[in-house]
Amino acid sequence: MTETSRLRDMLGRRGFLAGAGVVGGGLVLGTGISLTAGGGRAAALPQRPDAMTLALGTPLEKLPALERDVSREGTRAAKSAAGAAAKAAERIKPFLDPLPVPKRLRARKGELTVAMKEARVKLHRSLPATRLWTYEGGHTGPTIEARSGRRLRIAWENELRGDFPLPAIRVPFELDPDLPLMWDRPGREGAPARKDVAALPPWAVVHLHGAVTGGGNDGWAENAVLPGASQLAEYPNEQAAGGLWYHDHAMHITHLNVMAGLGAGSYLIRDEDEDRLRLPSGDREIPLVFFDRNLDLDSEGEFTGDLLYKGIVVADDPYELVRPFTGPFTLVNGVIWPHLEVEAGWYRFRALNAANNRPYLLKVLDEDGEEIPAEAFTLIGTDAGLLPRPDPVTAGVPLTPGERADLLIDFSRFRGRRLRLVNDLPEPGARPDMMEFRVGSRAEGGGFTPPKTLSRTFESIPAAKAEAGAERLVVVTPVYPKDPELWEMEEVDAPEGKLPIDGIVQFEDEKGKVRTFKRVASSFEDPVRFTVPSGSTERWRFLSLEKSPGAYPHPMHIHAVAFQGLRRDVYDVEAFEYFELDGGGYGAGTSKPLKRAEQGELTAAERGPKDVIALHPAQLITVAAEFDAPPGRFMHHCHIYEHEDMMMMRPFVVQPKEVLAIAEAMGHDHGGGHHAGAGGKQQSGAGKPDAGGHAH
Repeated sequence: MTETSRLRDMLGRRGFLAGAGVVGGGLVLGTGISLTAGGGRAAALPQRPDAMTLALGTPLEKLPALERDVSREGTRAAKSAAGAAAKAAERIKPFLDPLPVPKRLRARKGELTVAMKEARVKLHRSLPATRLWTYEGGHTGPTIEARSGRRLRIAWENELRGDFPLPAIRVPFELDPDLPLMWDRPGREGAPARKDVAALPPWAVVHLHGAVTGGGNDGWAENAVLPGASQLAEYPNEQAAGGLWYHDHAMHITHLNVMAGLGAGSYLIRDEDEDRLRLPSGDREIPLVFFDRNLDLDSEGEFTGDLLYKGIVVADDPYELVRPFTGPFTLVNGVIWPHLEVEAGWYRFRALNAANNRPYLLKVLDEDGEEIPAEAFTLIGTDAGLLPRPDPVTAGVPLTPGERADLLIDFSRFRGRRLRLVNDLPEPGARPDMMEFRVGSRAEGGGFTPPKTLSRTFESIPAAKAEAGAERLVVVTPVYPKDPELWEMEEVDAPEGKLPIDGIVQFEDEKGKVRTFKRVASSFEDPVRFTVPSGSTERWRFLSLEKSPGAYPHPMHIHAVAFQGLRRDVYDVEAFEYFELDGGGYGAGTSKPLKRAEQGELTAAERGPKDVIALHPAQLITVAAEFDAPPGRFMHHCHIYEHEDMMMMRPFVVQPKEVLAIAEAMGHDHGGGHHAGAGGKQQSGAGKPDAGGHAH
């Protein structure tokens, strides 16, 4: 099975973001996670209820008892309002509005000013104008163009004003088999607007995603600015041609700020390597920035024009768990389901998934619903630059939040026809369509021929070089009974005594060796544990312990560096358990080493220059990175905005190796990682779990 088809198969099951929750009205959802009881005995939770099975994708008609139960749920008034909301969504017709193409900005004398300002923008011709906080007045910010090797200074000026423009609600999940799921319906479901969100000030900071720059210019999440102030940043652009992008990164509220309008703008770096290819340019190079949104309704069921942040509470015991945002309406360049008129020739599209949470599987379909041939649809680049050679698209282009795709489409085969760009994953929102291409009928003479070789500067990192570098392990825990967490790990000797122990994870690596790691950090406020010597090559490994195969993948992002996928391994993660701790709360660890099931596949894009990579449930992803950026303090995190805001984000530091040598001589433990040939273990604190304990 290809990784693309594996992705589609995984998401073919209706799942919450991480596959767990509680249905409102008393329908409890379980996950099959085991809790360890007294004496270390594993006590399984009750058998998974039918409601959870439905949430993971089983058709309702196969669950007759559940169908009888949910048909009685809810008052007549509530069901009527939900039904009206579902019908309201159907009034938004696709392909009526032209695709807006963001204006382009080029610096003069190496400097630019970009203002964050309030604007009223039409999202669809049948809707009232929407009040947004924007970059330069557009729902999608202007496209900034830069040259490799030419420094660019940008003043990001905060000219925002007024109340927070995005109403937000929180509502318990209820299921009605006759209606779209709650997150695919507009309107508030009777819930009041959150006062804490309404009180937010215009506090924003810009992160240039993919920029190889110093820590002072990276858009540190806590360094947001208020109106009247500017964020001054300098970008060296000492990197290959590629499609970077900018977005808000304010601490705790990124998931809200981006939806208020500070969501995305493209930043394209050009170089001579790209110039020589003579790729489609000008009017035939178009950014496609897509994300999903929801809309508010008034008491009469009419659209107000406001966007709506709709938080669905899927569990409230023992912790409240809120499903990260997805919405019914797909916007491309800030407009709902637009169309684009194109000539019958080659075009270059710079695609970006700027959604909070939703993954996409991009396909282009003809009027008969058939995919266009691979000869007409080609991937030439990914997050951080061009691929070595073109990759014909045969099974769609998967993109999780933050990922990009540099695409070529040949419309000459489809003169006078209409094609649709769709999201071919299950649960795509109100409809799978994203936009329509309307192809001109006039034939073009001559034209463009895609090159057989693309980047001449991209080099794969040799396996031996990557293996010799420091190794970092980041573990992502499953949802339920708590939200997923991001753990930084150190390798240690196997502990004595009975497992599980809080924070201890054992697994079998690709060589068959059982390795033991302990958690050393799990919150943004924990001290820095990963310190990277400038110029070093390292292996970063991301292990998902999520058990629900229907869960959305975690898009794992490392700031200030491009990396390459080395391998994907699939694991049996059933031995990871939650248990009650002495004094209350839950611990988690493995009761025995996790078994490696098989080696998975990497796509051509994942083997290319990346800065985000999809981490699927029960998988271990290994990437190699060369840290050639200027030194500083940076972040790595899950790029689902709700996850990074709830602390699935950690700082790391890059320092000159000579400085780190002085630190070591002074006895400082700077978290240098574990290296091949050193027993694979950190010697300080070996065998001691952090502030945890054995199961009881």
